This record gives sequence, C-alpha cells and structure tokens, in this order.
Amino acid sequence: MPDFTTTPAAVLALHYWAGAGHEFDALRPLLPLGTALFAPDLPGFGAQAPPAGFDYSVGAYADWVAEFIRENKLTDYVLVGHSLGGKVALALAATRPAGLRRLVLLSPSPPSPEPISDDDRAASLAAYGKPAEAEKTFHNITEAALPTAVHQQIVADNLRSRQAAWDAWLLAGSLEDLTALMGEITVPCHLLVGAADRAIPAAAQRQQTLPLLPAGTPLTEVPGTGHLLPYEAPAAVAAAIAG
Repeated sequence: MPDFTTTPAAVLALHYWAGAGHEFDALRPLLPLGTALFAPDLPGFGAQAPPAGFDYSVGAYADWVAEFIRENKLTDYVLVGHSLGGKVALALAATRPAGLRRLVLLSPSPPSPEPISDDDRAASLAAYGKPAEAEKTFHNITEAALPTAVHQQIVADNLRSRQAAWDAWLLAGSLEDLTALMGEITVPCHLLVGAADRAIPAAAQRQQTLPLLPAGTPLTEVPGTGHLLPYEAPAAVAAAIAG
C-alpha cells in the first residue's frame, strides 16, 4: 500500500481535448523539490501520432497511458487528469495500477456521458481546423486573463489536433459510460473545477462525478477560472497535487 503522506516521486498529467502536455509547464516550479513531472501529448493531439490501429476510445487511451507508465518505470506517482484526460485517468485508476498514490481531477469529463447538447456537438464537429472557431473556443473555455503567448499556444494546440481524434471524442469518447467501473477506484481523490467553467459546469461535476468518487473526496471550486485550470490557476493545481 502506498504511503499517502510523503512526497511522490512523480506526477503524471493528462491534458484536455484539443490540448497538449505543455499545458502543465507552469506546474514544474511549483511542485515539491525532487518531484518529476511527466506530461505526454496524448495520441492524436500535440505532437503525438496515434499508434497503428488506435481507436481513440477511453480504454485505448488508458492502455496507452499504462504503457507510458511502464516505459518510464513510474512506480510512485500522482495521476492528474484534465477534461478528456480526467476521463482517461478515471478509467486507468479503476484498473488499480501499481504505484498510483492519488488521483487529482481537473474539470474532468464525467464518468457518465458528458453533458453536451446535440447542437453543441454538431457545432464542435464543424469547427475543426477553423482559426476563428479556435479563437472562439479559447474565449469560451477560459475566464482568467492569460498572457498573449499562452493564448496563442492554446489556439495553436486546438488547430493541430488530428481530425480523427477530434471527431472520435465528440462522437464516442465523451459519451462513454464508465460508471460501473468507479467502485474500483480506492486511492484518495481530489476534484477541482473552475467556478466559471462553461464547458463542464461545477453543477455537472457535483451531479455526475463527485458521487462516484471515494467517500470524502473534496471538491474545490477555484474562483475566477474557467475550464483550463493548469493555465489559469497553476498554484491551486499544485496545491491539490501536494495533497
């Protein structure tokens, strides 16, 4: 059984849909001394090409992350999952992987189907690859003021997403129902949401995510933030990781 009271050797962080692993860069100087941060681009996003035959399901992503853990010999780590990465983190945590000490969920896609209307899903599908739509998305998913370079990075990440990954999440992954697996999660969890998150509001997290996490899991609403907590409130994220 891991010791939950000491500093973990590593943090493994999984990014949001249409994002990339560098969204966690601001956490590096905020983590306890000696803690390594691993933040890979997930298949189909950032610079990560999908493996041959990759089907973009939540299970496929969880398997890919499990292989990343093996390849990097992570034996003592906190798993952080943001949005899409949150749903993947939940699926992985349900397998009770060796070395997992704690789970930190940042505005996760819920274990049950994500609350998105058919009209919004159709609009998101049609927005693929369009700079004006990427800019509109940026303003919808952020609340806190961000530096121009970060703004540009978020828009660029949106535009370099591969269409297969983009479409698969909207049409299938976000709709997957993992609720039957949630009882398998036994490590301590912490759920953080942006108080002004318009993508997956705090009310949805209270209804769809929190009741399925281990008893006593705290939910923290971070004031003045939207959906992109690692960019908007890295100190709050680092504090949750430190436990």
